[in-house]
Amino acid sequence: MSGHSKWATIRRKKAATDQARGKVFSKYIKEITIAARHGGGDPEANPRLRTAIAAAKSVNMPASNIERAVKRGAGEIDGVSFEEAQYEGYGPGGVALLVEVATDNRNRTAGDVRHILTKHGGKMGEAGSVAHLFKPRGVILVDRSAVAEDALIELALEAGAEDVTAEGDAFVVLTVPGHFEAVKEALAARAIALHSAELTKISSLQVPLSDREAEAALKLIDALEDHDDVQKVYSNFNVSDELMLKLSR
Repeated sequence: MSGHSKWATIRRKKAATDQARGKVFSKYIKEITIAARHGGGDPEANPRLRTAIAAAKSVNMPASNIERAVKRGAGEIDGVSFEEAQYEGYGPGGVALLVEVATDNRNRTAGDVRHILTKHGGKMGEAGSVAHLFKPRGVILVDRSAVAEDALIELALEAGAEDVTAEGDAFVVLTVPGHFEAVKEALAARAIALHSAELTKISSLQVPLSDREAEAALKLIDALEDHDDVQKVYSNFNVSDELMLKLSR
């Protein structure tokens, strides 16, 4: 798939502890709150909020948590005000990293991100040093057993998809952000179940890393993602099929 590293489709398994679950919920609560603040509390009129709510439901977040986050973002109830920011840097092997955060203290979060990068063999970059490498895209994963490939390609491209490819046991549908909702709706109208659907950023410039460098880079990304303020981490490297299989276990 052009511009999309193979490892990005791997859902790396983490321990299903209450602490890990709480971190996932916290990230979605921040995203829902910010989406509602910028676009209003009606999911039907706010695509970003609609996508955030769907993602929260996919990890079984209680409806009451979602409702409170929406109301907080829409200003109906009081709560912490989060600010969006992004940091740029480099990881092992010179791989580019773009880190998106939602924080109530930008100075604290910047220091934490810098510390994590340094600790894991990376470094902070100047503003604009790597952001230009990453382009916003919608990525939809469909189980290969859910639909015939030819039928999916025809349907997705007619709805505005940019590309459809097969990776492992899933079809990957790539869209520009403006066509993301239309493609999702077209698939839903045909009752095609989605494995996942998210707005993300991908790079057409892929950096080749050795397995050792790739494992080090993934450890760095995991450390960044474990930080409470970090929402998403984007990178631009591929790994070997053997390492991808090992990481997906």
